Amino acid sequence: MLMLIISGCGGNADDGKLKIVTSFYPMYIDALNIASGIDGVEVINLTKPQTGCLHDYQLTTEDMKILETADIFIVNGLGMENFLDKVTSARKDLKIVDASNSDEIYLLKDGDEINPHVWMSVTYAMAQVRAIQRQLCEIDPAHADSYKKNALEYLNKLSALRDEMHFALDNLPHKDIITFHEAFPYFAAQFKLNIAAVIEREPGTEPTPQELADTIKIVNSLPVKVLFTEPQYSPKAAETIARETGAKIFVLDPITTGADNPDAYIDGMRKNMQTLTTVLND
Repeated sequence: MLMLIISGCGGNADDGKLKIVTSFYPMYIDALNIASGIDGVEVINLTKPQTGCLHDYQLTTEDMKILETADIFIVNGLGMENFLDKVTSARKDLKIVDASNSDEIYLLKDGDEINPHVWMSVTYAMAQVRAIQRQLCEIDPAHADSYKKNALEYLNKLSALRDEMHFALDNLPHKDIITFHEAFPYFAAQFKLNIAAVIEREPGTEPTPQELADTIKIVNSLPVKVLFTEPQYSPKAAETIARETGAKIFVLDPITTGADNPDAYIDGMRKNMQTLTTVLND
């Protein structure tokens, strides 16, 4: 039924605007910056602000109605949008912008699976901005100069953020962190941190008793006993580990939810930086 809703539809011709739809929050923030102030270009986020990462996300009828009038769909790629085949088969004319279509991004794997959370490296977030801008210019050359100008302004902000974070994090006395799920390997690689354990391999799926025991053992071996939860998910498993180890709980945000604010990624990463410098300097 979802397929029938958008089958044969071809974009948002009614109001004359170019309608850019993004798959989830990190892509939305990129698009807000790249398309900022461009007359006739509209940016809409597909998923609700509280959705978080799109692990196992199922498209809704409302989502399909939004895509019915889209001209361009910006996705993270790398398997994050596991529903993408459904969209492209129903909307064969929909232009897909793959933010991870970049030679600058070197992929990490979880076992045999590619880790798609590349935006958590500021360097790779910048690569995604460049990839989005390049593809938007190809699809919509009429606004190419504006896309390039906006992207450059945002890239300059991200470059300054990266420098600030390297200065704060590269030489921390403690490097081991225990994260909530596999959202932070690119972040850790960029800022020379070591992910000693992950609380939930699949967010929303509680760890097994053996996984809990293994994590508790690792926490007890660390000089700084801290656990990092994410604002998008229940901290229940982390609280169980904290009770067993005396570890303190803090929040690291993968920035997959937030306000309608073009600076949200910068603000969120800066907050993560401040949390880590506070915790890992002890």
